[in-house]
Amino acid sequence: MPTYVFKGRNRLNELVNGEREANSQDELRALLRREQVILTEAKEKGSVISIPKLGTRKKVKAKELAVFTRQFSVMIDAGLPLVQCLDILAEQQQNVFFKDVLRQVRQNIEEGSTLYSALEKHPKVFDSLYTHMVEAGETGGVLDLILQRLATLIEKVVKLKRSIISASIYPAAVIAVAIAAIAVIMVVVIPQFEQIFIGLLGPGELLPLPTRIVMGISSFLAGWGGLSILVIAIGLGIGTKFYYGTEKGRWQIDTVLLKLPIFGDILRKIAVARFSRILSTLLSSGVPILQSLDITAKTAGNIVIEDAILKVRAGVERGENFVDPLKQTNVFPHMVGQMIGVGEQTGALDAMLAKIADFYEEEVDAAIADLLAMIEPALIAFLGVTIGSIVISMYLPLFALIGKLASGGK
Repeated sequence: MPTYVFKGRNRLNELVNGEREANSQDELRALLRREQVILTEAKEKGSVISIPKLGTRKKVKAKELAVFTRQFSVMIDAGLPLVQCLDILAEQQQNVFFKDVLRQVRQNIEEGSTLYSALEKHPKVFDSLYTHMVEAGETGGVLDLILQRLATLIEKVVKLKRSIISASIYPAAVIAVAIAAIAVIMVVVIPQFEQIFIGLLGPGELLPLPTRIVMGISSFLAGWGGLSILVIAIGLGIGTKFYYGTEKGRWQIDTVLLKLPIFGDILRKIAVARFSRILSTLLSSGVPILQSLDITAKTAGNIVIEDAILKVRAGVERGENFVDPLKQTNVFPHMVGQMIGVGEQTGALDAMLAKIADFYEEEVDAAIADLLAMIEPALIAFLGVTIGSIVISMYLPLFALIGKLASGGK
């Protein structure tokens, strides 16, 4: 049986340390609990426990968080103590990092901390939206209901992201295959034809202009040109990322994104759906409106939308109604302002925001479906024209040669 070196606190909150024999850390915790000592730290003699191995993924996916929240709400609703819920959920986690975080949360609660303050110590896993909703649930005694709403919110956000990613996979894959196919043709196949055509040309003869253009592009890509394009593309990507990290760059890029044809409209609808869903969930959970707007602004994902929400917050703080500063931002669609105005007048703002979120989530799905319907034939046409032009340009010298042979035969 291994020996553990431990630290803990007794019922007088005095520090206690020592050594105990136990088969596991859980058995050690139970043993000390019978002695009215709360375990705070433990390690097996000769080896430290609960440290993630090198290479362990230190990230919690939104789907994992949604499943945890849903299960947590069910257990709380069933009347299980917080510590027992966290103990069960930690043990069933396959993500070692998440398991370690949940164990630390459980330990903090055993030491007398609230669930909100324990979760707040892990901002990479539980963001401000999550922790403030938990705080509202603890204060109002409706933690199980708040956790259910949180799980639903995370699931809807995950669904929205999944629909966007799945919609972009097909065109991205087609474009990648097209670029690879064209690159192989230009760099590998065309130079072989070039050698053949040069050998067939007579003195002073020139290849047809389309053929010369294609061969010139091929020579450029096969040499330093192709490498230069690759380096420039990588450089532009890295430069854009660093520029977006600055406040000025983020403003300019986010503004341009919202003004893009077709894509800008989709991005705006996504932002409105996210804003409405999060704000509705926060307000219905009892979080004050100013705090709700602060949290919603931080999760907007676009600095233009974030600034608009903060302007609305400033207006509400001055005593104005919700709708007037919202309309003045000129960021949100007119219909959103009208519906929020009705919700504010009837005292059902959270319900109206939920309806707006439902409507715009459906709009996003429809817009993405329409975009795919447009992109598919456009990509096929692009591939057909590009590869067809290359093939025709390579056949033109053969047609000329066949014509010469036919005329010579006559």
